[in-house]
Amino acid sequence: MAKHIFVTGGVASSLGKGLTASSLGRLLKSRGLRVTMQKLDPYLNVDPGTMNPFEHGEVFVTDDGGETDLDLGHYERFIDVSLNRDSNATTGSIYSGVIAKERRGDYLGKTVQVIPHITDEIKDRILRLASDDVDVVITEVGGTVGDIEILPFLEAIRQFRMDVGRDNVCYIHVTLVPYLGPSGEQKTKPTQHSVTELRSRGIQPDVIICRSDRSISPGLKRKISLLCEVPVAAVVSCTDAPNLYEIPLTLHDEGLDTYVCQLLRFDGVNDDGTPEHPIDLTEWERLVERVEAATRPVRIGLIGKYVNLPDAYLSVVEALRHGGYHHGAAIELEWVQAEDVQGLLADGRLRDLDGIVIPGGFGERGIEGKITAAAYAREHEIPCLGLCLGLQVMVIDYARNVADLEGANSREFDSLSPHLVIDLMDEQRSVVDMGGTMRLGTWPAKLLPDSQVARAYGRELVYERHRHRYEVNPKYRARLEDAGLTCSGTSPDDRLVEFIELPGHPFWVGTQAHPEFKSRPERAHPLFRELVGAALARAEGRAPRLLDLHDVDVAAVPQAR
Repeated sequence: MAKHIFVTGGVASSLGKGLTASSLGRLLKSRGLRVTMQKLDPYLNVDPGTMNPFEHGEVFVTDDGGETDLDLGHYERFIDVSLNRDSNATTGSIYSGVIAKERRGDYLGKTVQVIPHITDEIKDRILRLASDDVDVVITEVGGTVGDIEILPFLEAIRQFRMDVGRDNVCYIHVTLVPYLGPSGEQKTKPTQHSVTELRSRGIQPDVIICRSDRSISPGLKRKISLLCEVPVAAVVSCTDAPNLYEIPLTLHDEGLDTYVCQLLRFDGVNDDGTPEHPIDLTEWERLVERVEAATRPVRIGLIGKYVNLPDAYLSVVEALRHGGYHHGAAIELEWVQAEDVQGLLADGRLRDLDGIVIPGGFGERGIEGKITAAAYAREHEIPCLGLCLGLQVMVIDYARNVADLEGANSREFDSLSPHLVIDLMDEQRSVVDMGGTMRLGTWPAKLLPDSQVARAYGRELVYERHRHRYEVNPKYRARLEDAGLTCSGTSPDDRLVEFIELPGHPFWVGTQAHPEFKSRPERAHPLFRELVGAALARAEGRAPRLLDLHDVDVAAVPQAR
């Protein structure tokens, strides 16, 4: 039977519950345990797919097409496991499921109530992940204890221990221990109140993780232990880390994984007296060493429309950093508002960039700025990577300025354009007024032999995650290729353009996919790795090295599904 760990938060939001849960997941995986993770979100939206990025940050897409919370990106990057749509459940999806069952008559005419019907649905969502090939399910409960909207989730996880047995459940509570400058003291009262609130809901935490900007003293640990009724060993100090990948090591030094394994009975020994689940952090320690050694500066401009909320591009930023770790480079990110590109051109600021990323997005605002940035990168041989919408604006630039297709555009932005080089597929047009259809989840692509992308991936068939509605119009493909653009990756039936590149350019590559979702800190995604490599060569005044297939560690490239 799978064991379950529930992570709740108190005192304040944005304490890092997701990173804490991810770090514990990494520690348990480093002990040889099979780990999966889940986020329970209290908002009424069915999923984040229709939410404004300024509201919620990026939408993380899973292999099976789930549009999920950005914390799932942290989960995947830390435990290196591909999650699915069941790894994110919202209040909206829970209530939708219950109402659908009521309409079908599944409840046989009974009065449908929060208890037991909503709480049972929540528990069912948790149990979906507890398959035979999983040892531990870590579930993060979004929101903060005391919020009215998370009460059904707290009740559900309270009942869960009775359902599956005390030894199969661990409750972890993440709180804030603030430092008050005038008095020169760390205060435990917020933690005490938060735990009291949690206990009033019937949940006694097994572990309390204290977030702070400085270490919690042994005396404060004893005080929290006494007043919150947990062992001293279960009071864990988690201070702010120089980089997020140090957090697992910090928590291990505090003994978190050891205590949790004892609590969940993973502390057995073999016949020869050795632990059944010894920890091996060698790989993660090497990663942290690479992070600390990444000091060669390289300036990357991110041309976006949501740059005032960096979380809107969280996975893109992390993937860039992963590329930097691979090359020993420190990414100096320049946040460029797409609407301001023309002014930045006049000031010469784009000329100072070593590389450019044009990320995905929806809507017309800032599009001309992105097209201009793509053109500038192309003309001035600045390494550039276009992601999803980024590929589309690169195609629009090339169509207008090289292929002589004056006024070329996307149907999304100008349906009256004389040259709709980006368009809906024929089967989509009949339903666009009802919201259209999107290509979501993992899709295959075949790569042109010896192309830049094929050399980067080290193979000619790849699988990447998508989230988009518009495609390169196949009617213009020949015209674009005749003008010198290479469509270096297509769907297996050769119908959809998946990758483009420009021969002779250091790196001007676009992909219809979102490769940032599959990048890992210890295994940078090939496209981000090569972008950073080309940008670093520009920064250091070197000619970019053309990658040879024999140089690629194929085993380290993100695999298919």
